[in-house]
Amino acid sequence: MADRFVYHCTLRWSDLDAYGHVNNARFLTLYEEARVALMFVGARAQGIDSFADGVVIRRHEVDYLRPVDYALGRATAEAAPTVRIELWVEQVRAASFTVNYEMYDGELLVSRACSVLVPFDLATQLPRRLSDLERSFLVGYAPDGGLA
Repeated sequence: MADRFVYHCTLRWSDLDAYGHVNNARFLTLYEEARVALMFVGARAQGIDSFADGVVIRRHEVDYLRPVDYALGRATAEAAPTVRIELWVEQVRAASFTVNYEMYDGELLVSRACSVLVPFDLATQLPRRLSDLERSFLVGYAPDGGLA
């Protein structure tokens, strides 16, 4: 199995809803931060910067398993509480790919999600195919090669 990309995301006070839990819509923002770290930081570290040229979301699916609170008991004067997001690539196609996520509050699995992404040419406003470099990078995070 390929390695998962692991991202520790800081919770913000503004992420909370009226019940003191991280708002369900903010889960997508937290997943986005992890995905952006993978595609813009992780890929750039391997010499691939073309994801920054355009990638759009086709679909999100989120399963909420447990509420996440701000947990002031886990905060310090130097650091706010965090959640751990592990992500991997489930499927790579010619012009799309699927990213799966798991979010952990400590060791507790609190959410699962997936996103279908499409490489996009911002100049022409049209979808584009994955380059060989992009495909190779994504397959590195795909169990069983992830090719469809």
